[in-house]
Amino acid sequence: MAQSLSSLNYHLVFSTKNRVPLISKQIESALHRYVAGIIRNHRGALLRAGGMPDHRHWLVALHREMAVAEAIRLIKSNSTSWVRKELGNRRFGWQAGYGAFSVSFSRCEAVAKYIENQSFHHRKRD
Repeated sequence: MAQSLSSLNYHLVFSTKNRVPLISKQIESALHRYVAGIIRNHRGALLRAGGMPDHRHWLVALHREMAVAEAIRLIKSNSTSWVRKELGNRRFGWQAGYGAFSVSFSRCEAVAKYIENQSFHHRKRD
C-alpha cells in the first residue's frame, strides 16, 4: 500500500487592518482557540500562537493537501466573522497581506520560542 508522508510547518504572520491594536489580552486566548479549531478542521494543527495587539504570529502544521494561501484565507475570513459576531467587535479585521515562511522540523522549537517572546522582542526593538 502506498503512503504519503509530509511535514509542512509554516510561520504565518498577519496584522490587523491598519495595524489598529484590536487584539486585547481579554480576547487573545479565545482567538487562538478559535484559529486552532479552524486549522484542526482542515486536518492541521496550531503549534504555537502569539503576537502583539496589532499582529499575530502562528506556527502551524498544515495537511499535505492544504495550500498555505488557502489556510490563511480560511483563518482570516472565519476569525474576522467570529470576532465580529461572537465578541461584538465590529471594527475587527485583518490586513490584506501576510507573511508565510516554511519552517523545517528541526527549527520548529526555535520559532515557537520566538513567537512566545513577542512582547519581549517588541519591547526590546521599539
